[in-house]
Amino acid sequence: MSHISVAVTACGAYSTPSTIREILAMILYSSPPSPFGRKIKLAAHVLGMIDDITLKPTSTTDPDDDIRSINPLGKIPALVVHGATLYDSRVIMEYLDSRAGGGQIIPASGMDRFICLTAAAKMDGILDAGLLIVYEGRFRSAEMQVETVVNSYRDKIVRGLQSINAGPYANGAKPDVAEIGLACTLDYLDFRQIVEWRDIAPELVDWMAAFGDKVPGYAQTIPADPK
Repeated sequence: MSHISVAVTACGAYSTPSTIREILAMILYSSPPSPFGRKIKLAAHVLGMIDDITLKPTSTTDPDDDIRSINPLGKIPALVVHGATLYDSRVIMEYLDSRAGGGQIIPASGMDRFICLTAAAKMDGILDAGLLIVYEGRFRSAEMQVETVVNSYRDKIVRGLQSINAGPYANGAKPDVAEIGLACTLDYLDFRQIVEWRDIAPELVDWMAAFGDKVPGYAQTIPADPK
């Protein structure tokens, strides 16, 4: 569906309450362990949109899973809305912020916007390195694993964590996308036991405690293996 056809369909559908509900509804393809999917769920809690989202449990390793027809890359998260599919997590976060009126979890303009998005990109880079370590252990036999490659991924994580100058968490119930990304990153590193981030960046311990205490949806979205 083209951008034009999506727009025309949406504009023509605002006449009845039933179709308004359909337009507002969102389907999120994700899985409980996914840190990128968790970013979306946490942002939806923060923005008061979680009740508008239907969660679709997804397995990216199952060749028969619907995700391959929803996202040809077979990756999560993917968000179906307005008859269109949005991916990856960065695009979906932008969409949720725009849907909430803009400037809610991403600064609306100026250098603050780009500084925030750059910090969020760093969190994604740390997560990417962590996932590659997990995949190396999961999908390669021990004799096929390359230690230097795994160490290079781990070095990226360490450098990334050491470069964070978070300071005390001060945004209450409305973190920005970089802070959401940081919390999801630290919890995923714990979940998969990739590195001990508390030793690498001890100043983040208090930050994480404050974030977890103040941000809605934090406890409900802790990563877990599928049941």
